[in-house]
Amino acid sequence: QVQLVESGGGSVQAGGTLRLACVAPPYTYRTCWNWFRQAPGKEREGVASIENDHITRYTDSVKGRFTISKENAKAPLYLQMNRLKPEDTGMYYCAAVRPWRPCTMDTADVEYWGQGTQVTVSS
Repeated sequence: QVQLVESGGGSVQAGGTLRLACVAPPYTYRTCWNWFRQAPGKEREGVASIENDHITRYTDSVKGRFTISKENAKAPLYLQMNRLKPEDTGMYYCAAVRPWRPCTMDTADVEYWGQGTQVTVSS
């Protein structure tokens, strides 16, 4: 069982900044990585994806504020979150997509999940 480990969550005021990190075991090579989030009482939603370490996609609500990055196959996955809003509050999960699956933010294509890190944004 592959364990992804997230870090970097916390509590900030609206307008603040957080940087999430996700570390995978060295042998976990995947071409597509995602960040998801889940607010209380809501479904888990895709936030950002990165394909082949450079092709990035974002859900509309975070475009221009969040940046997903992964320098190379062995590097950690990051999510830089700027100008945070209260509606960004939730548990954030990193995820590795199954090989040969399209790089979309679909939970059905995820092979490995992290344990989650909480992000709380107050107004």
